[in-house]
Amino acid sequence: MIGHTKVPGPLTVLADGFRAELDRLGYTSSSREYKLAEVARLSVWLQARGLGTRDICSARLEEFSADLAAQSRRAPTLVAMRPLLAWLRERSLCGDDPALAPGPFDEFMGRYRHWMAIDRQLAPRTISRYEQGARLFLGSRARQGGGPAGVDGLREEEVTGFLLAEASRGLSAKSLQGRVAELRSLLRFLYLQGMITAPLGEGVPPVPGWKDTGVPRRLAAKDVQALLESCDRATPGGKRDLAILLLLARMGLRAAEVAGLELDDFGWRVGEVVVHGKAGRCDRMPLPAEVGEAVAAYLLEARPEAACRKVFVTLVAPPRAMGHTTVSQMVWRQCRIAGLEPVRAHRLRHALATELLSQGVRLPEIAQVLRQRDLATTAIYAKVDYSALRELALPWLVVR
Repeated sequence: MIGHTKVPGPLTVLADGFRAELDRLGYTSSSREYKLAEVARLSVWLQARGLGTRDICSARLEEFSADLAAQSRRAPTLVAMRPLLAWLRERSLCGDDPALAPGPFDEFMGRYRHWMAIDRQLAPRTISRYEQGARLFLGSRARQGGGPAGVDGLREEEVTGFLLAEASRGLSAKSLQGRVAELRSLLRFLYLQGMITAPLGEGVPPVPGWKDTGVPRRLAAKDVQALLESCDRATPGGKRDLAILLLLARMGLRAAEVAGLELDDFGWRVGEVVVHGKAGRCDRMPLPAEVGEAVAAYLLEARPEAACRKVFVTLVAPPRAMGHTTVSQMVWRQCRIAGLEPVRAHRLRHALATELLSQGVRLPEIAQVLRQRDLATTAIYAKVDYSALRELALPWLVVR
């Protein structure tokens, strides 16, 4: 049995409360006592310097960590101390970190984010990507005398030069096309805001490329089944991963859509689920029995108590909502366990469409399942259905 770690010094009176908080967050007994041992070391360190609880802040914790490291002692990182700092802040028991006033560049980026979210109604992931592109392009100009926002004296040649420099890094055509989209969005904003006098975005050169020329690697139905069977249903992680894989493979959800599911999205009595798709679109979809049973088993038997309402959370304390990247990484990892060539989550969406096509389902019906408005997008999946292509080719050869 793991005993209670004793915390001396100024943090003694807070030890029991923080222990209860760690229990609430889902830490195991050993992890909880490890955290409290770090708190004990911090408390001793504070006492030796005549400091108290009110002196704790991010900067003080970094000083504590640096002090231990200088003595060649194992030092906790600021990330490791984050649960303590958050708990103290919620109760106003610690000092405040000095507020960092945003500079002109950050203020400009805030306006750009607001414009993308409100005026253009872009998805959060797109906003994040476009902001990164803007910071990449304007950040160096701001540091090199291009004004507070890096916009002063901006010329069309600089835009072209930036793209050429990105191309010289060996980026793929698709990545360069993304850079072009990021720049056009930024330059459009600058022009509308009157920060540049000419619509430079219209002069951004397109990146040559031919749409839909690549053939996606096929993931056969037997491979999908092997992937599902590789989940260890006796473990919490296996139950969670099976539920995620079934949502991807049987319903064709995107990784971001799986990550975005909330507890209230499931209508268990009517067998439906609300899917939050691209551009704020919401679709109410029938919930297949196999998928519903797996999700229910995960929720009832494996999902840890979490502060958020997201369905899928991490299993390591404190439980946090899984992001789309984590979902895709899980698929990649599970492929290795199943002995398959690793693929990302989106390949299961392709596999579902290909399987439906091979069963004779027409493209408009497949588009409804995948919630795609453009049939041309759905038609991409026909490229990997070799038997269907062969049937189309043979009559053509006979006519010839």
